[in-house]
Amino acid sequence: MRLRPYVFCSILVLLAAFGTALSAADSSKDWPSFRGPDRTGVARETGLLRAWPENGPRLVWQGDGAGRGYASLAIAGDRIYTLGDSPSTAEDKDEYLSAFDRKSGKLLWQTKTGPAWTSGQESWQSSRSTPTIDGPRVYVLTPHGVLVCCDAAIGKEFWKRDLKAEFEGRKGDPWGYSESVLVDGDRLICTPGGEKNTMVALDKKTGATLWTADRANDRGAGHASAVIATVGKDRVYVQVTASGPMGVRASDGKLLWFYDIEKTTAVIPTPIVRDDLVFFSVGYGRGGALLKQVPSADGGVKIEEIYGLNTELNNKHGGVILIGDHLYGDSNDQGIPFCAELMTGKVVWKKRASAGSGSASLAGADGMLFIHFANGTMALAAADPSEFKELSTFKLPKNGNRPSWSHPVIVDGKLMLREDDLILCYDLLE
Repeated sequence: MRLRPYVFCSILVLLAAFGTALSAADSSKDWPSFRGPDRTGVARETGLLRAWPENGPRLVWQGDGAGRGYASLAIAGDRIYTLGDSPSTAEDKDEYLSAFDRKSGKLLWQTKTGPAWTSGQESWQSSRSTPTIDGPRVYVLTPHGVLVCCDAAIGKEFWKRDLKAEFEGRKGDPWGYSESVLVDGDRLICTPGGEKNTMVALDKKTGATLWTADRANDRGAGHASAVIATVGKDRVYVQVTASGPMGVRASDGKLLWFYDIEKTTAVIPTPIVRDDLVFFSVGYGRGGALLKQVPSADGGVKIEEIYGLNTELNNKHGGVILIGDHLYGDSNDQGIPFCAELMTGKVVWKKRASAGSGSASLAGADGMLFIHFANGTMALAAADPSEFKELSTFKLPKNGNRPSWSHPVIVDGKLMLREDDLILCYDLLE
């Protein structure tokens, strides 16, 4: 039977729509960048286990070859990506961008990105930038400030830019670059840091420069990753450098606002954006603050301080997440989780977990907190403002004495963790 042309075309349209729907459905189960698709650290998962067995949820698989490093995991389609040096699967101690099979943890490919970063004491060394996946491309920033774009399928390098050499970029501390770059439409946003080219937009396909944003007296890049806000008619990229937070207009790179802070050892956590609000936190005793972005009379955006730096909300590098109207994070790097009201900064509880110690990185899902402690303990707690309710803990397998600083990932019913060279996948549904 021959199909008439209009019938054939209708079928093609339906197939295309079905394919698009499948693609959209699949992408909803991805975690394509640091702190997830919306950079909040909070997954949209439901139906997860409310308690774990003594040895933890069922281990689905364990993969080797991630290398030394504290980068988290980026996940899209059937691949997992991370960055690390001296992987057990390589013959040298250089740094590699690695891809693993999502179902089995099998190493698929590795692309050398450059030399290992070995400044400072051993536990401070290695990679810490989480890759960013955008369709057929994966991007990663080395500690030396080299931005690399590779083919997500096979690891072939497409292009690279040196943020220090080409943009006079500098860090605001003695540790390497850690940013997980932001892809927004055709733009790739990164933060070289410094007074010139503080933030840069590149063409995501070619790496060509689209615009640069300058912040006078900027001390250099921090470790945070940029997030997107909408204020009136403006799309704003919110980032935190060593000088504090700033807002840049997405269309042309105009610096809209900045909020200076006193110099401190390092500025690390990624900011939280809710509507026109910006919460940011700084460790080393500085604290957290809440700002409001407001359209200004001159067509730009200004900020109003809802509350200034509150030392009770300081967080070193485990990150802070927002669930409902409450913030959850670690108290500096003490391994003592806190819960605070977003709008007032008032701490409603602060409690040490039973087994975890050292700094704690957090993710949230299904009304629960997933806490990865530096001593290799994983804890599950209720995201409950009334009190700290620890639900379960278990000890992770470790391959060395380095701290467990990588942020946890909750995606498609799985808990994904990086422990230096190891990648661990746990089932949260059964």
